[in-house]
Amino acid sequence: MALVALMALGVLFAQRPRTVTVQVIAINDLHGNLEPPAGTDGLVGNVLAGGVEYLATHIHNAIRENPNSIFVGAGDFMGASPLLSSLFHDSPTVEAMNAMNLAVSALGNHELDHGSTELLARIRGGCLHSGCKDDEKAIPVKYQYLAANVLTDSGKPLFPATAIRTIGGVKVGFIGVTLRNMVSMIGPKAARGMRFLDESEAANTAASALERQGVHSIVLLIHEGGRQNQAAASGDGEPRPLGDPNACVNFDGPIAGIVKKLSPSIKVVASAHTHTFFKCEIDGHLVTSAGSFGRLVTRVNLTIDAATDRLIGVAANNETVAHDVPKDPAMTAILDKYRPGAARLADRPVGSITQEMTRIANPAGESAVGDVVADADLEGSASAGSGGAVIAFENSGGVRANLTGQPGANGPRTISYADVYAVQPFGNRLMVISMTGDMIRRVLEQQFAHGRFNVLQVSSGFSYRYRRNAPEGEHIVPGSIALHERPIGMGETVRVEVLDFLVTGGSGFSVFAEGTNPVTGPIDVDALVDYAAKHSPIAPGPRNRIMRVD
Repeated sequence: MALVALMALGVLFAQRPRTVTVQVIAINDLHGNLEPPAGTDGLVGNVLAGGVEYLATHIHNAIRENPNSIFVGAGDFMGASPLLSSLFHDSPTVEAMNAMNLAVSALGNHELDHGSTELLARIRGGCLHSGCKDDEKAIPVKYQYLAANVLTDSGKPLFPATAIRTIGGVKVGFIGVTLRNMVSMIGPKAARGMRFLDESEAANTAASALERQGVHSIVLLIHEGGRQNQAAASGDGEPRPLGDPNACVNFDGPIAGIVKKLSPSIKVVASAHTHTFFKCEIDGHLVTSAGSFGRLVTRVNLTIDAATDRLIGVAANNETVAHDVPKDPAMTAILDKYRPGAARLADRPVGSITQEMTRIANPAGESAVGDVVADADLEGSASAGSGGAVIAFENSGGVRANLTGQPGANGPRTISYADVYAVQPFGNRLMVISMTGDMIRRVLEQQFAHGRFNVLQVSSGFSYRYRRNAPEGEHIVPGSIALHERPIGMGETVRVEVLDFLVTGGSGFSVFAEGTNPVTGPIDVDALVDYAAKHSPIAPGPRNRIMRVD
């Protein structure tokens, strides 16, 4: 009898797999792009990509290949979204992610655009304001947000640091981390009540806690990133993203420094935020990003020892969400539910453009669509009164999309409200403030503070020259700050238009808060709509207002 039992036990052990391959499917920076993005934003290389109808099918096909799979994210599912999602408080995006069985996600900066109180309300679901109608209620979030480095002012975690999932009989631990400089991303007002800790230290602390629980296969989901770049084939010297989403060429960015300080127990890092795609190995860590807008999915295979739950092998591939698969009917049903309500506003023509305008910046940091937005802001600020502004500044991160439009029979491309809204989806208000020439100089220096490169877009008539490779505080060429070619004196006061987001110190431009005599104007997207009505067809901005001289 004992012999029979031993033989049966031997058969059991022989049948038990020695290793299990768990597939982690990751996306990041969807930003409510439920439909395929327009123009170059909807391409990977030369391949049309994106749209949740195709994304869901790619994910289902990947799971069919390996049922031991989990779908995860690295943040920014909500916020800066096209009208189809933002008009309904991003409930369409939440509903789509729920239907795709998204399990866990890091917290992105755009989830916090309106502060933690509203985010928590969106996660719970229901009314976001008193007296809302049934069709205004937020869809509850079924996936779990993780944020190991976000604490409330009282020192309590805003969200859990980790999540443990058993997949195929083995344990996998997930850590969520967001970017440390959150305050500069969302502004002090939205960040009120929260503290943001060092990314690496928080991740390592969380990893140690997971290992104490017997979890040795650990994936870090982090809303911070980097980029790979190469010179443009056209020879104009401007940076362009590489077409290969699985390359790692000329890689740089904040994520590299963060990863170098990570514990060896964190072998896989799914990153985000920079909207670029790559697959890199940094100091023994596999680091990936699936770009943005649902154009790619990252498929990571974790080979795990079934006896010890320890990770013994890792491989990854960024897969293009090409339109060569059938549309997922569940996603189509979700979109069809919201499309009629959005179309009434979205499809309204507001003007035309001579050609597509992109956010691609020249070597000085100036973009064609950024020029146009700054000009629209300047003109829109006239309604703010009090003398009006003579200079407008627009943060580059506030220009969210190319201005694409649809080809017209007579040449110009018709732009709709949805096209304009995609460029400026935040609903920031224009503000006019008084600034001295010295304040303007110090604001321009903040573009390069601590090694960063965050160039403000500026309105027509304003110009300056700078040296990027200069000592801190000495980047702007003295005497080059000018309005209509006349130098602005350091003690001279001028009226300047900026977004309310910048006035409160957003994007790290704290000097704007020193401005005086503030007057509030219209919403930024309304100013762009009015500008299109007056100036169509609009030509791309000239990109000649800012000059780099080194």
